[in-house]
Amino acid sequence: MSFEVKDRVFTDGTHIMGIINITPDSVYAASRASREDAAERAVRMVEDGADIIDIGAQSTRPGARRVSALEEMSLLIPALEAVRAATDAPLSVDTFYPEVAEAALAAGADMINDVSCLRFPGMAETAAKYSASLCIMHDRRESRVPDLMTDKLTGLTAAAAKAVRAGVPSDRILLDGGIGFNRGAEEDRYLLEHYDLLSAAGYPLLLGASRKSFLGGEPETRLTATMECSAKAARMGVLFVRVHDVKENLMAVKAALSARRK
Repeated sequence: MSFEVKDRVFTDGTHIMGIINITPDSVYAASRASREDAAERAVRMVEDGADIIDIGAQSTRPGARRVSALEEMSLLIPALEAVRAATDAPLSVDTFYPEVAEAALAAGADMINDVSCLRFPGMAETAAKYSASLCIMHDRRESRVPDLMTDKLTGLTAAAAKAVRAGVPSDRILLDGGIGFNRGAEEDRYLLEHYDLLSAAGYPLLLGASRKSFLGGEPETRLTATMECSAKAARMGVLFVRVHDVKENLMAVKAALSARRK
């Protein structure tokens, strides 16, 4: 299975999506960037080996205050424009608001990362309008489906089909199982161990486990555990890992892939 974003096609291996948060309250303080230093941080991530930069202006950590589309846009767009001027790397925008996605794509983004599983009407159509790539994440926290993996597969499959009907090419769709968006750490750990089963939905996968609470401890202490998750993803054939620490996780991925080839 292949995934295309901007002018790049990814078919195998495990690649890095680097996280930049234009928020004052994201879970990992070191990932927070101002509009002024976002471009410098993006360039450094690309130099460290990131293939996609993911920029967000809304914290989705548990208990975070939801900001309006207008507030999100006011934070996001200036930073996105600065990053776009500084690098030609593919740029993803982490938003579930279609109006924010439209503004971001018009400002130079190449991809939308929607953690709501296309819950808000018009998101898939907006991606199709701009020939953008789309990452779709499943959020189980309010689901009534009892079985974890059934919930994930049915939800992701339905959302991907919705995107295709709206005009998003199937090779521009990436699926995220939603580590951290489940009914507690036990489900997160189970999903991680069985993550490759999500490929049954028929699309390449992204794993977003970086420094999340199910790993234990405080966010500042979770780098080693995050690297272990990235190595596991590489062994499972997951196409992308979304991480705060690009250089370290790329090292973990390369070591895992090298060991698998032996």
